[in-house]
Amino acid sequence: MLDFKPPQHPDLLIGIDTRDDAGVYRLNSEQAVIQTVDFFTPMVDDPYLFGQIAAVNAINDVYAMGGKPLLAMNIVCFPACEDLNILRSIIDGGLSKIKEAGALLVGGHTIDDNEPKYGLAVTGLVHPEQVIGNAGAQPGDVLFLTKPIGNGIIATAIKAEMISEASYQEGIKWMTMLNNHAAEAVGKVGVHALTDVTGFGIVGHLYEMAAGSRVEIELYANQVQFMEGALEYAQMGLIPGGAYKNRSYLQDKFVSDEDIDSTVLDILFSPETAGGLLISAAEGQAGALLQAMQQRQCTCFMVGRVLNKGFKPIRIKNF
Repeated sequence: MLDFKPPQHPDLLIGIDTRDDAGVYRLNSEQAVIQTVDFFTPMVDDPYLFGQIAAVNAINDVYAMGGKPLLAMNIVCFPACEDLNILRSIIDGGLSKIKEAGALLVGGHTIDDNEPKYGLAVTGLVHPEQVIGNAGAQPGDVLFLTKPIGNGIIATAIKAEMISEASYQEGIKWMTMLNNHAAEAVGKVGVHALTDVTGFGIVGHLYEMAAGSRVEIELYANQVQFMEGALEYAQMGLIPGGAYKNRSYLQDKFVSDEDIDSTVLDILFSPETAGGLLISAAEGQAGALLQAMQQRQCTCFMVGRVLNKGFKPIRIKNF
């Protein structure tokens, strides 16, 4: 493996060393630019919905840094032999979410590829003093999540053609939901650390927060809300391969109590798409945060606590 030293610069407020959702560069005393990129293969058959989901997944990275989306560029891989109306639907779906976020589509790049892929490069803005990274969690903080988890399980059930209509609609609802209103609530109250739950699953993203903040974290498995049908499909073995990869990577970075159900653990490690905001807030701010979320009709529930300084394996237990 080549040695790699993360770049350093006095105006680079957040780089790659903390495994944050995006990079942040200070332009001046009032403005910092946020830069992120994300794209992937379809997880649903409907091209318009796929475009929406991929766009939300990318745009949400800006909200996870405390910023607002400004510009977006399409990243497209598409077979030249396929019907271009499918591609149009994918791009239209993405554009609908770019507009909803108040951002502007300014271009993109397309290549011929046998397997369709779509996503966005997104630029956002934030005040340098209002950047929220994942490395600021403090002992005594309460951890909150703003969406239930399980859409990786649901996507697997969709591919297996074993999904119920109710579970399908539940998964689509959450995967096409921007985190803009939840981010507004976070900005109103102020929090210590912030990220969103995506491909590494909730345990993986908690690990990044714990490692970056150098703190000890416990996750309350029985407080985490699951999407409708997720537990049942997981019990049937409809678990994405990424869940096993995540668990293997994190095997020495967590410990779980013996009473935690193995299927529940599978869901906690399962990759998510366009997941909710994972928030570390001072206990004294918890009430104000929940109130701000409620005022914006946002889901928000406690999932754990920050215990002490000094990184240790994440403990998964029941509350």
